[in-house]
Amino acid sequence: MSGRVRLTTIDNPFDPFTQFTSWFLYDEQKGYHSTAYLGRIARISSELSDEENNREEERAIDEIIKYDFQNIYKKVREKES
Repeated sequence: MSGRVRLTTIDNPFDPFTQFTSWFLYDEQKGYHSTAYLGRIARISSELSDEENNREEERAIDEIIKYDFQNIYKKVREKES
């Protein structure tokens, strides 16, 4: 896996990696509640390694996008520095 991924919407102009607060406020104001939605789908655990949790988060993001009938969600990958 190369880099972390995040769930966002196609209309959110903010980067969830570098502008999280602005990204989150925009997401909540629009009523998407993407972080809560992802939290309901992803099976993250403190008993898993960071890598395993990252893989699970990406699996959950892919599932959300697969069933996104409104076509508003997308997956973004962290830019490598």
